[in-house]
Amino acid sequence: MPTYTAYTKLTAKENAEALGVAMENMIPEPTGIGVFEMEDGSGLWEVGGYFTEEPDAAGLALLASMNDAQDFVVSELPETDWVAKVRRDLAPVVAGRFFVYGSHDADKVPADSEPLLIEAAMAFGTGHHGTTLGCLRALDRLDTGGFKGKNVVDIGCGTAVLGMAAARIWPNPVLASDIDIVAVEVAEANVKANGLEGRVNCLEATGFEHETFHDAAPFDLVFANILKAPLIDLAPDVASHLGEGGYAILSGLLVDQADEVTEAYVAQGMTLAHREDIGDWSTLTLQK
Repeated sequence: MPTYTAYTKLTAKENAEALGVAMENMIPEPTGIGVFEMEDGSGLWEVGGYFTEEPDAAGLALLASMNDAQDFVVSELPETDWVAKVRRDLAPVVAGRFFVYGSHDADKVPADSEPLLIEAAMAFGTGHHGTTLGCLRALDRLDTGGFKGKNVVDIGCGTAVLGMAAARIWPNPVLASDIDIVAVEVAEANVKANGLEGRVNCLEATGFEHETFHDAAPFDLVFANILKAPLIDLAPDVASHLGEGGYAILSGLLVDQADEVTEAYVAQGMTLAHREDIGDWSTLTLQK
């Protein structure tokens, strides 16, 4: 069965979200729709849909015009066993003591590592991206330097790989949250697959907007591997929910965005303890 993709770009978040909603009513209907802020610092938003039948070109053109979007680019994807491809392409990742792997590589787990199982079908947050890799290295660096997290939260957790990594090396339960309920469900599945039920508690929440966070604060370590704009918006909340001497490990930002994000946290009374750039991506470790 062929698969078609249709992508466009917009300048306004509101228009992008409206376009995503409107695409749900197309005939033939898409099997999936995504609305994302692009990570290249352009400020543009991308809206895309997947179709099992060739999408209605006239309908896409009309929706693009109504929402001030660029013309849709429609492509037919070759038939591919995507899970098999991901399994081939995603080799295990070593980040300090952490070994991130799929079940197809279970026989490769080193005896002296902290293993983190992330299934291939749940590829975002496997450690292959420079942002996740940087956060895992930052966590390992803090622990090696003598810091021991007693109250940890992972904001925008995705697969929960960061929260699970903290739970692997420290005894206290970790909180993990995501704005997307599907991501929360993926996180819960990964927590179960890693035998960490009761050690990593997953919540649906926007930022720190959940009573559990208010009750649990102050934290001594906050992970936030998201995007530049929400990282800057979160700066006051991160600072207010951290205890004195606590750390924030931040990523999801491009190298040329790191200074601006750092400035937002310095303005909240925090200091830059470490920065690591991996390819185009930067990871910041800041201390209150």
